[in-house]
Amino acid sequence: MRVERLEGGGAPMLGEPLPIELANASYAVRGTLVDGLQRVEHVAAWFRDQRDRFAVPFDDRDLLSVTAEDLAATRALRDAVRTLIKAAVQRAEMPPGTTGTVGAVGAAETAAAVEVINRQVRVVPRWRELSWGEGPQALARSSADLMATARAEIAQQAVDLLGGSDIALLKACHAPGCVLYFLKDHPRREWCSAACGNRARAARHYKNVKQTR
Repeated sequence: MRVERLEGGGAPMLGEPLPIELANASYAVRGTLVDGLQRVEHVAAWFRDQRDRFAVPFDDRDLLSVTAEDLAATRALRDAVRTLIKAAVQRAEMPPGTTGTVGAVGAAETAAAVEVINRQVRVVPRWRELSWGEGPQALARSSADLMATARAEIAQQAVDLLGGSDIALLKACHAPGCVLYFLKDHPRREWCSAACGNRARAARHYKNVKQTR
């Protein structure tokens, strides 16, 4: 099979930081939650569509060698990142003095998600080497399997995101039926995409018209 023909799982590509982009591989269609990483092919297609964003390069052979173990590990990382993003957003949106809400992420769930991310960060040795062929440059290298290396890179970015100041910019899209997250990179941004913004404004307009009548 050619890499270009790999069928993706329909996960949206919004250009968010890689951990958020992976978390958004759980998305909704008409209010129904969809898993965008159901099959090995979906995982290979997801990494194919994102591969220009990774420091350690991988080629078509790596993508065509994705295994069931890669599927399980990628889904585990996706779910862990999503759990922690949800916890961070809930904490930020919680009214002062509130100790918890129905459906809030619990301490045990958070701890388990943290361990998944840290385990995937630790499993892969990575370093930078100096190249002088076309001028001096630092090249990322790893001795591990390339898919494991790519996951470790996402996990490391998740550590930096969730452990840094940008955690305050994490937002949940509140457009009708949407379950995606985004990094609020502009003060006026309220939705994960323009399509969700249009949907939310249409729903608000419909509600106002209905109340007026």
